[in-house]
Amino acid sequence: MADTAARAAIRTQGRRAYAAFSGSRSGRRHPLVATAMVLPLAALLVVVFGGWEAVVTQASSVGVMLGR
Repeated sequence: MADTAARAAIRTQGRRAYAAFSGSRSGRRHPLVATAMVLPLAALLVVVFGGWEAVVTQASSVGVMLGR
């Protein structure tokens, strides 16, 4: 019986933590806030996986296709 109560308490704490970080109060985030949250991770992925070269290569290819 005590095990069930402990599980229920942990589940409740998990739901509270999820609600706190998911932003469920307002429903939606402002686009600038979402961008500010994503940019550090995006920058890290670009550095770690060498994405900058891929972006430059794709931009160059698009420029060639457009005749620039």
